[in-house]
Amino acid sequence: MYIDVVPNRSSPPAILLREAYRDGGKVKKRTLANLSSLSIEQAHTMRRVLRGEKLVGVDDLFEAIHSSHHGHVQAVHAALRRLGIAELISSRPCRERDLVLAMITARVVAPDSKLATSRWWHTTTIPEEFAVADADEDDLYTALDWLGERQARIERKLAGRHLEAGGLALYDLTAVPYHGETCPVATLGRSGKTTRLQVKFGLLTDARGCPVATTVYPGNTADSTSFVAEVKRGREAFGVETLAVVGDRGTLGSRQINELRGQETLSGIGWITALKGNQVRPLVEDGTIQPSLFDERNLVEITHRDYPGERLVVCRNPLVAQHRAQTRVALIAATERELTKVQGMVERGRLRGKSEIGLRVGRVVNKYKVAKHFVLTMDDAAFSFRVNEEKVANEAALDGLYVIRTSLSREKLGSEDAVRSYKLLSQVEQAFRSLKSLELLVGPLFHRLEERVRAHIFLCVLAYYVQWHMKQAWRELLWSDEEVEGRWTRDPVAAASRSERCRRKVQRKRLEDGSDVHKFQTLLASLSTITRNICRRRGAGPDEPTFPMVTIANAEQRRALDLLDAITLYPVP
Repeated sequence: MYIDVVPNRSSPPAILLREAYRDGGKVKKRTLANLSSLSIEQAHTMRRVLRGEKLVGVDDLFEAIHSSHHGHVQAVHAALRRLGIAELISSRPCRERDLVLAMITARVVAPDSKLATSRWWHTTTIPEEFAVADADEDDLYTALDWLGERQARIERKLAGRHLEAGGLALYDLTAVPYHGETCPVATLGRSGKTTRLQVKFGLLTDARGCPVATTVYPGNTADSTSFVAEVKRGREAFGVETLAVVGDRGTLGSRQINELRGQETLSGIGWITALKGNQVRPLVEDGTIQPSLFDERNLVEITHRDYPGERLVVCRNPLVAQHRAQTRVALIAATERELTKVQGMVERGRLRGKSEIGLRVGRVVNKYKVAKHFVLTMDDAAFSFRVNEEKVANEAALDGLYVIRTSLSREKLGSEDAVRSYKLLSQVEQAFRSLKSLELLVGPLFHRLEERVRAHIFLCVLAYYVQWHMKQAWRELLWSDEEVEGRWTRDPVAAASRSERCRRKVQRKRLEDGSDVHKFQTLLASLSTITRNICRRRGAGPDEPTFPMVTIANAEQRRALDLLDAITLYPVP
């Protein structure tokens, strides 16, 4: 007897149990049973049995004694190798370097405290991949201190990779909450409104948002205070003689610009920032900025006596103007309704005394943040209000307007590119979102030592450096827009729009091949289902060797891993 698989054009093949016999001098065959309900794998198994082979189940031969999540670790490890992170941290192999690489991997995979990390990572292949299986939280803290001592050298290497003479650099500052009382760098916020201690850190990136350096500051440090210090560090520590630094209007103001100009050691440092609202208003009032300027274009370059040697690029976005006008009308109307209620309470005698009336009115106008648009009159028994139409009109004149301010000449940077360069600060904001969210969990901070706080934040920035490159490699698999070059050609003032390919991806929630679109974390979770299983012969003694077996990656996982193998240190555009 034998199994015969008969092809069928439009249907699954027929699986037949047959036997051969002789009829006279001829060999014939007859069908004993139709087994087409079986799978093709079952048919092949029966064929082997009928041939006399002895089949033994896998469970009868081998047993898996341990399994560890491996795929996500494999992905991060591949990125570490492609980026040369080990050599970046230390040119010589050592125990501390292995621990730091393991901590970076763990922070990208599942950020947690050092104690928790040293315990949960034994469910993955991190300890085996980096030879740190015997490490505990004290070892991790020792390695963290070692990393902090090497921060300056590592940042110089990063600057050599990503900052080039005459190129762009982005800078911003953010705050992280601190839990504890003993760290000198943790203070209350500068405004005094926060009741919790915080620590601030600045992030310097290249024009794409790839991190280069970070500096920790006390929690009450103003954004503008740190800017000049970072520029000096870029010149002195990184050796970049000519650089254009982009800072937002809160970080890079007139005082910082005057300080940059007043120091010869900072000559060659260009800058791009934006004017604040109270700086734009005089330009509108003296007629320098007029509505007629935007009849044909949405941006125009001007000069002004108050800003000698500088270029001002005035932009007007009509959609933003419309949105702000509608918002202002709605907030004023809501405030009027609430104030009318207070007025009725005063008239009915339910609210008396100037102080009590003032407290109730203050709660109302502060609720919608439009107190500047109202004229309030009150005494012990009366209250009235009106909208200050003149102030409303003055603010409306600024709707949709913003002014980019730069020291760079037109030959170095055109008007449109100046606007595009300023908007690149959104890349730093994206970095802060990743660092402060559950992706990398830079805070809240619990470390008691100042140097350990600095080292922890630097570790998180290194993890973001790896994550940033992984996201770039995985753009086609994530919700990201793959056509990043378009940011340098599209209208810099108009609202950013997705490419057609990205729009289809978002609408269908599928890639072109029908597979799922992922977030970074869900793609890592998918990869984590690739496990490394430690197996041995069933019934083996304790001294018999074991062997590993890794789960075969599916098509989606293989594609993700292949994309990481193509990571390169692309030059800054």
